Amino acid sequence: MYENETVLIDGLIAKRDDAFRYAIEQYQGSMMYLARSFVGDKLADEVVQETWCSAMRALKGFEKRSSLKTWLLRIVANEAKTRLRKENRMTSLEALTAADPEFASRFDDNGHWGAHRPGDWRADSPEALISSEELKLCLDLMISSLPDLQAATLNLREQQGYSLAEICNILEVSESNVRVLLHRARNRLYRCVEHFQETGECCTQ
Repeated sequence: MYENETVLIDGLIAKRDDAFRYAIEQYQGSMMYLARSFVGDKLADEVVQETWCSAMRALKGFEKRSSLKTWLLRIVANEAKTRLRKENRMTSLEALTAADPEFASRFDDNGHWGAHRPGDWRADSPEALISSEELKLCLDLMISSLPDLQAATLNLREQQGYSLAEICNILEVSESNVRVLLHRARNRLYRCVEHFQETGECCTQ
């Protein structure tokens, strides 16, 4: 019965154990995934636990202007940002979206490839390269090294499939900043794959 979101919310407000178990099954994975993008494995559990506590306290005031999942992820993002500020690791949005000559040459204003396209692939196709366990490990390492908001934006767009508007809502940033954050993260991904393809070595810079 909890497939109906209104019924689920009512069950959570009523503190029904079965409703909470259902919510955990439905949303915990996505919440952990996003939390790790901000704070890494070490602090993700704490961020998600704090999110559930905050959400349960605030649920009666949930206005349903977004889905419950989007609302929960927004709380995850806010909890993670708060934790990062305490850790003094939060990079400013201005620094993350500042102009970068290499970035500018890679993409046009619509996010399409500009003058500097990826280098030619060797005999291996991109699919074959990505299937390489070494490359997977390298990409995981590179993603973990991304600035917090870039990693979160990449996670929400590429791994969880959210629209730009939904990402704006979750991270509380403008669409233009979301585009820049996403493009910079993608640029790092492509550069990592290109370096691996050319040298066989992992580069996370």
